[in-house]
Amino acid sequence: MSAWTSMYAPDLFAGQVAVVTGGASGIGLATAKELLLLGARVAVCGRSEAKLAAGTAELGQAERVLAARCDIREPTEVAAFVGQVLERFGQIDVLVNNAGGQFPAPAEQLSPRGWEAVVRNNLNGTFFMTREVATRAMIPQKRGRIVMVTAGVSRGFPGMSHTGAARAGVENLAASLAIEWAAHGVRVNTVAPGNNFRTSGTAQYGDALLELARKATPLRRLGTPEEVARVILVLASDRNDFVTGAVYRIDGGQQHWGDVWQIPDEGGSTPTPGGRAT
Repeated sequence: MSAWTSMYAPDLFAGQVAVVTGGASGIGLATAKELLLLGARVAVCGRSEAKLAAGTAELGQAERVLAARCDIREPTEVAAFVGQVLERFGQIDVLVNNAGGQFPAPAEQLSPRGWEAVVRNNLNGTFFMTREVATRAMIPQKRGRIVMVTAGVSRGFPGMSHTGAARAGVENLAASLAIEWAAHGVRVNTVAPGNNFRTSGTAQYGDALLELARKATPLRRLGTPEEVARVILVLASDRNDFVTGAVYRIDGGQQHWGDVWQIPDEGGSTPTPGGRAT
């Protein structure tokens, strides 16, 4: 943790407890590091014991960290994990729903089992964790910040229709809960990274696909887990009180760019709307 620095006030989350699902790697681990650095006590969970061990070692500060295996698809495991957090820390102020997973496949090749596995993980599991934390901690204490981590699903997700449908469901879930739980002092927002990030999750797709994503990004580079984590922190902090039900897309302008306006990789001349350089 000594080499990690933050752009935020060092006591931003002092006295608070944060739960980060999928917190042992990638965006979840980057978020957990930031939260620790800013004063929070942090509970992370995941399905892989090996990842949890590696992530916990990277986090350090054992007295302020709880790491436990939890399959968010199973309501009984979610209830047990939330119970552990409350027994250890006594409260939950922040929930970052980062856990998820998918695999690339055209829709015609998706089996019912494959579809259901991704929807259970990305949509059902998110709801189970959110409801458990809200009903046992946030609603009774009349405060809380929930941040959903989805994906770039604002315009279809070819080759990933299973996760596209599930993540879009999570975004609507967040908007619905933002209204239902506003009276309880709970804010619910979403961050939606594009497919143009280099993380432990996207590494499975290979460098060729990541290079295609980079070329489709106006900023002409891939994003980092830390850049997502910093937006999560804004939405998770008490400094955010008038933003709820929102979706923050983090993709270097990818969703807005079509092929008409050309952008050179490095420098070059200024393009015109027809793609001709001037």
